[in-house]
Amino acid sequence: MHLRIALTLAVASALPVAVSAQVTPSGGGAPATAPIAKPAPDLEWTDLDPVGAPGVKIATLWGNPASGAFGALLRLPAGFATPLHTHTAGMKLVIVSGTYLQAPEGQPEFRLGPGSYLMQPGGNYRHITKCDAASECLFFVEGDGAFDLHPVPAGTPPAPKKQDGR
Repeated sequence: MHLRIALTLAVASALPVAVSAQVTPSGGGAPATAPIAKPAPDLEWTDLDPVGAPGVKIATLWGNPASGAFGALLRLPAGFATPLHTHTAGMKLVIVSGTYLQAPEGQPEFRLGPGSYLMQPGGNYRHITKCDAASECLFFVEGDGAFDLHPVPAGTPPAPKKQDGR
């Protein structure tokens, strides 16, 4: 009984802290007090990496993809493909248009169309990302940390499998 009371008090006192820790989508420290709308024509599209990812554009919605957690729209040109790579931070994607393809190392490629969701782990998850040649790919991405892309050098042994076989 004492444990139940202690747990109830702990959860009740932690809830206001968790709610107050939520920040505005612009990355500021204060909680949002009004909606923040960004109509599509007002989005600011910039090159993600003109040398390493030519034609890939990003429109940051909140946060800063160069330094921390963020939300953004990414646009890949039709037929775009990356080499085998990893990312430090995990990402969540929702496909808006086009057909997004991903090939995890040593596994079959999968295809995701509009409305599809992908949770992509960070760390040692090696994969190839592509956009189908039929049309450009537009997707929403939320990153747990700064966006980066680490190509896997040719000849690097496959990543070790986890105990659950993945």
